Amino acid sequence: MNMRNVREVDYHSVIAVVDSWWGGRQMADMLPRLFFAHFQQTSFVVEDNDQMVGFLIGFYSQTRPKEAYIHFVGVHPEYRSFGIGAQLYELFFETVRAQGCDMVRCVTSPVNKGSIAFHTRLGFEVEPGDTLIDGLSVKANYDGAGQPRVLFVKRL
Repeated sequence: MNMRNVREVDYHSVIAVVDSWWGGRQMADMLPRLFFAHFQQTSFVVEDNDQMVGFLIGFYSQTRPKEAYIHFVGVHPEYRSFGIGAQLYELFFETVRAQGCDMVRCVTSPVNKGSIAFHTRLGFEVEPGDTLIDGLSVKANYDGAGQPRVLFVKRL
């Protein structure tokens, strides 16, 4: 497998598969082309025999220079047991640490139990929210009315 920085042309490959990788959930709107144009140094693609099997879109915070943010990560369902997601995160951590970041943040939906378990295994902590859903602290209306999110933080 080959891991490399994302390129703007990768946008089409990602958008073509992202909804199906999320079991039909409509996720493509969360990944506008601008991420592929402006965050190439901190975003990555994994390929196996020239087929994209994983990606991570992340960036440094302009507001909080010591922090970085992982916006979106996807791994082909048939490749999820190979550790690709963890490898993408480790490459991101190494990349942003070299630029002086000591904290990484990300969010997920409280219905995404797989994402919550994955982030917890990688050492992310759930940040205190303002309400509980299924016993998990979440920030209500984080992404708009009726859009609660689990907020994660990891200190590098």
